[in-house]
Amino acid sequence: MTEPLDLFAEETPPDLETLREQAAACTRCELYEHTTQTVFGVGPAKARLVMVGEQPGDQEDRQGAPFVGPAGKLLDEALDEAGIARDDAYVTNAVKHFNFRYQGKRRIHETPKAGHIKACRPWLDAELAAVAPQVLLTLGATAGKALLGSAFRITAERGEPRPWNDLTLVPTIHPSAILRADPARGQDRDEMFAGFVADLRTAGELLHR
Repeated sequence: MTEPLDLFAEETPPDLETLREQAAACTRCELYEHTTQTVFGVGPAKARLVMVGEQPGDQEDRQGAPFVGPAGKLLDEALDEAGIARDDAYVTNAVKHFNFRYQGKRRIHETPKAGHIKACRPWLDAELAAVAPQVLLTLGATAGKALLGSAFRITAERGEPRPWNDLTLVPTIHPSAILRADPARGQDRDEMFAGFVADLRTAGELLHR
């Protein structure tokens, strides 16, 4: 199995291009067996903001870039409203391969397991070390738990900045949660979107301090 930790024994941490090349051959968990490719992060090498989602979706797996499907389009809308340029942020996921099940010919998202998150954690740690951002934004419960631990609760803690290592972390919901909003469960899409934008603005304000 690929062991990215071997890279980190070097005195100088590997740059993003080196990490991307190494991650392309990752076999640290079984997810690589049925996916199209590793979906590594994209964005400026020294971005001040890093956004971490859960895992690639169907379109991300096919195109090889994070947040290029429906959730990515909604993220773009929210970032624009919050006054943050996506091109100024580095965007990645806690898990780099698409976890799914088949429903007919469709590939349906499955939440990654703890083992998948653990297997991918060295890649995420290496990305954060290489980029060295000022603010970290986690999108969704999986990304939040990956960095803050299993006790993290998105409903109680979203939008609240907190210190994390040498930077500030702001947790928020995943844009896919807005797409799945169910009025029958009291979920209003417009309200959820507005709250999401407010969380993004909180992260943006931290960048200007």
